[in-house]
Amino acid sequence: MSPLSLFEGFGVELEYMLVDARTLDVYPAADKLLEAAGGKLTADVEFGDQAWSNELALHVIEFKTNGPAPTLEGLDKRFAADVTRANALLAPIGGQLMPTGAHPWMDPKTQTEIWPHEYNAVYSAFNRIFDCQGHGWSNLQSMHLNLPFAGDGEFGRLHAAIRLILPILPALAASSPILDGAATGFADARMEAYSRNCARIPQVSGLIVPERAFTRREYEKRILNPMFKALRPQDKEGVLRFEWLNARGAIARFERDAIEIRVLDVQECPAADLAVAALAVAAIRAVAAETWQDLKAQQKWEPEPLARILQSVIRGGDQGVVDDPAYLKALGLTNRRSCKASEIWLFMAKNALPTEGFDPDWSKPLETILTKGALSTRILARLAGDLRRERLREVYAELCDCLAANRPFLP
Repeated sequence: MSPLSLFEGFGVELEYMLVDARTLDVYPAADKLLEAAGGKLTADVEFGDQAWSNELALHVIEFKTNGPAPTLEGLDKRFAADVTRANALLAPIGGQLMPTGAHPWMDPKTQTEIWPHEYNAVYSAFNRIFDCQGHGWSNLQSMHLNLPFAGDGEFGRLHAAIRLILPILPALAASSPILDGAATGFADARMEAYSRNCARIPQVSGLIVPERAFTRREYEKRILNPMFKALRPQDKEGVLRFEWLNARGAIARFERDAIEIRVLDVQECPAADLAVAALAVAAIRAVAAETWQDLKAQQKWEPEPLARILQSVIRGGDQGVVDDPAYLKALGLTNRRSCKASEIWLFMAKNALPTEGFDPDWSKPLETILTKGALSTRILARLAGDLRRERLREVYAELCDCLAANRPFLP
């Protein structure tokens, strides 16, 4: 089968926490859920166009499109059906699904259970090398967005566009302000922890923003081969010597001719996730079309200035300040020396979002994000400084209700 060209297909993956329905504590029962869904103990279950699979931590489940979907439209309904099915299977054993990018009071040192079944050799290797008893490994739930390319030319164009948009994506998607029962000071604490989780072998994650590499050969030379070389002393059997080891915020998946974006926290409901995906894709598409800056100029961006912007947005979310005039100009905001990240997304919504092909189910969630702030902002507003466990449980119980009903969370 020939690979899909730019924006001809979309792969979406959503991760959710399994929690005790009464206490909302993490509930390590993904194997029980998959067994109930598939009729036997398994790591994967297929439901036609959708599929479920395990993740590293036993309290996380992933729902995904079973192969690329031709359009994002309607996907939120498919994911909402997955949520309903999973909650029905979890109810008899006292569980349910919880959204957001991180559990607000999980203790990863004592509550992490690694998936013990099929594929465990890979997870055990990760745990041995990186110590996965931490928020950056076992307490993070994200949306992965896969965009296709056909050949080096399209890869170079897509990779350049994604690198430019990636630093501001947490301004749309940050949903993890609370860890260990306390405000972290980061709108996107999941990404803050994620950016440090490979510190033992920094070549695995780099600066999160990928290096300048616009052909497969360049990518292997500058990113994959140095990563594999650095890991070899700890992974002599080559268990992790695959392109999915790469922990940058967007990774090339040459085995399926796609780039996978990993910096998006999962939202409160699938409609919000797909609204985020739709606006992100619209912005990437506009950059790839050289709407504001030509391809050669885009490909000259080094990772360091982009990484500085990303770190500002991880901390501030939609209120994060972008103060690089050259970057703003590259995204169409001319004659601006600085602005909040939320202003860039308002500009993208006005200038890049297509008038056709936008699912009406996404309108309210996107309007909520653009006018009321990212989910982290809304969670903090609702908590209003009250971080008692009882209050956290009340707010996150409502987030669970939003997930079950596929509706946005309002401040």
